[in-house]
Amino acid sequence: MTASEKYLHGFTSGEQERLYRQARFLENIVYSEIDLSGVKQLLEVGCGVGAQSQILLRRFPDLFLTSIDFSDVQLQAARKNLDQNPVAANRFELLQMDAQDMPLPSKGKFDGAFLCWVLEHVPDPKKVLSEVRRVLQPGSTVYVTEVLNATFFIEPYSPSVLQYWMRFNDLQYDMGGDPFIGAKLGNLLLSLGYVNIRTQVKTFFLDNRQPAKRAEMIDYWSELMLSGAPNLLEAGYVTEETVTKVREEMHRCSKDPNAVFFYSLVQASAQTA
Repeated sequence: MTASEKYLHGFTSGEQERLYRQARFLENIVYSEIDLSGVKQLLEVGCGVGAQSQILLRRFPDLFLTSIDFSDVQLQAARKNLDQNPVAANRFELLQMDAQDMPLPSKGKFDGAFLCWVLEHVPDPKKVLSEVRRVLQPGSTVYVTEVLNATFFIEPYSPSVLQYWMRFNDLQYDMGGDPFIGAKLGNLLLSLGYVNIRTQVKTFFLDNRQPAKRAEMIDYWSELMLSGAPNLLEAGYVTEETVTKVREEMHRCSKDPNAVFFYSLVQASAQTA
């Protein structure tokens, strides 16, 4: 199985642009309680196209960022965009490697680590977090932000969306990922000897009280779901008819005056002993 087959959303230029939009769209909720102000050498695991990298460098001007990813295609996109960003000048390094087996020294230069939407895609999240612990200095801070796809709810009732979402999660599992990894972060970190573990559930609960934000979120979520359609269709997990109905139902929800959108993600923080 190739690297592209292991990533549910694929590596197209359109998907790369979607990742940048996603990072900006979710920035406030993801970073609302992340404090890396004391970190000088940050390891970003699974940087992809560098969408989070740009935010990290902008928000924390005193750190140097080392970003790793398995995909050379994604790293090329990351380098292109970071090279064009003045805030990143001379403040980052991009390395291609497997996060489950990093060729980095134990307890080396890193005093912090950041993982966002990464563990959901890897076959052995425990091994990744073990490697992160190994390469960090004692007392380093780690932030992990992950999905909990079982929490997704949308009103009005949209049967094709729900059917598609189940198959979306099935394919992620079959590709070696875990669409429910967020709920398991506390156990994983504890089992590996991390200390001062804290988990937070961050929820989008949007209804008539915030109609504009609700419509924006539903449109964003539609784009996220449908980014997996090519792989789902190729694998035979859904049909073209289902994909068409998903588009129709999500559009209907975005225009419904009584629509509801609900989703929770999980963010964990911890320190190395």
